[in-house]
Amino acid sequence: MMLIRIAVRAPLMLVFSITMAFIMGGKLAGTFVVVIPVLVAGLLLIAKFAMPAFRRVFKKYDRLNESIEENVRGMRVVKGFAREEYEKKKFHTAAEDICADFTKAERIVAMNGPIMQLCLYFNMSFILLVGSRIIINHESAINVGEMSSMLTYGFQILIQLMMLSMIYVMLTMSAESIKRIGEVLDEETDIHNPETALTEVRDGSICFENVSFKYSQKAKKFALADIDLTIPSGATVGIIGGTGSSKSTFVQLIPRLYDVTEGKVSVGGADVRAYDLHALRDAVAMVLQKNVLFSGTIKENLRWGNPDATDEELIEACKLAQAHDFVESFPDGYDTKIEQGGTNVSGGQKQRLCIARALLKKPKILILDDSTSAVDTKTDAFIRAGFRKFIPETTKIIIAQRIASVMDADMILVLDNGRIAAVGTHDELLKSCAIYREVYEQQTNGGDSDAA
Repeated sequence: MMLIRIAVRAPLMLVFSITMAFIMGGKLAGTFVVVIPVLVAGLLLIAKFAMPAFRRVFKKYDRLNESIEENVRGMRVVKGFAREEYEKKKFHTAAEDICADFTKAERIVAMNGPIMQLCLYFNMSFILLVGSRIIINHESAINVGEMSSMLTYGFQILIQLMMLSMIYVMLTMSAESIKRIGEVLDEETDIHNPETALTEVRDGSICFENVSFKYSQKAKKFALADIDLTIPSGATVGIIGGTGSSKSTFVQLIPRLYDVTEGKVSVGGADVRAYDLHALRDAVAMVLQKNVLFSGTIKENLRWGNPDATDEELIEACKLAQAHDFVESFPDGYDTKIEQGGTNVSGGQKQRLCIARALLKKPKILILDDSTSAVDTKTDAFIRAGFRKFIPETTKIIIAQRIASVMDADMILVLDNGRIAAVGTHDELLKSCAIYREVYEQQTNGGDSDAA
């Protein structure tokens, strides 16, 4: 607001003062023909050298901030590996580098002051010396009052130029930030609503037809390739596979967090690209690998799933997610404050609260992306039993590393290197799929063999 006010007032005052100076001062106003170009040239030179320096500074600030964010997020890892001194030294070196560049840039910008002072006092000296001589020698019709007015106008002109130079310098400093903010604001999503979008999802049936997907058009390899699969509404589907087999990518195509590169994904009998994004995603509840709770009470976090949920509905969802007992153990119960990032609850508790939050949406499709990895097998079994009893019509997709978490599913999908290696029930896969059988044997017999 300060810059906007000055940017409007200063040019107007400058124009009016120059006009009045030439009207009142005649030849004396010729001093501005010299002073103003010198000042403008000085400012342009300052900007020419200062802008690259500030550009370097802001880029180094980015790297420093990234380093700090990494350290804050991974502080336990830093402590666990006793790398505090190394990280402090790295920060100190980066901060000194920024300080040196910023000091250099500020020294260049600081030249603005001396140039302004030089022009100001040259102008005053010229008017006093030349004007006094003219008045004493009666060389012109100018009088003492007009000369005093010239001093005032001259002072006003240079003050307004100083204000404009301040704006110029500040814009020079912030040009890089403005550019980066503009890039974010101008960025457009690749996923758009169709012109005549469907606003209601009929049911939780899912169909993948010749689906292939890659994260970038330039990528040589597909993350998912040749996926053909039909999931009936209300079915429970388990997905297992090794790290990097694109399990999470597979389920994120359903609510259009990504769009397929080839083929088609249908939900409720319609292509997901035909739905209104809000309607589609409102029908799909996801509990991701990285569970996030927000600052606020447990109630407020749960109501992300349904802002209008009653206390009874909150309790029912928490019981279904096996979260009610530990919530009640807190002194404030459901009014317990969750700290930023959910740091005051354990990983298993966070997962169960996120499952309860998803259940409150009463979705047609529920996706659990390895979201019971931090709970014990008994609690995991109770959660799955609750799903079968209370949400039988909801299609449930469970990504898991434990065979026990998916072995009672209606259908188990084995992904390998972005492709479907096998589909079937637990018993069928034990007979027909070597990958599934190997994982099962490792998990059920690994402890005995290790002990032996």
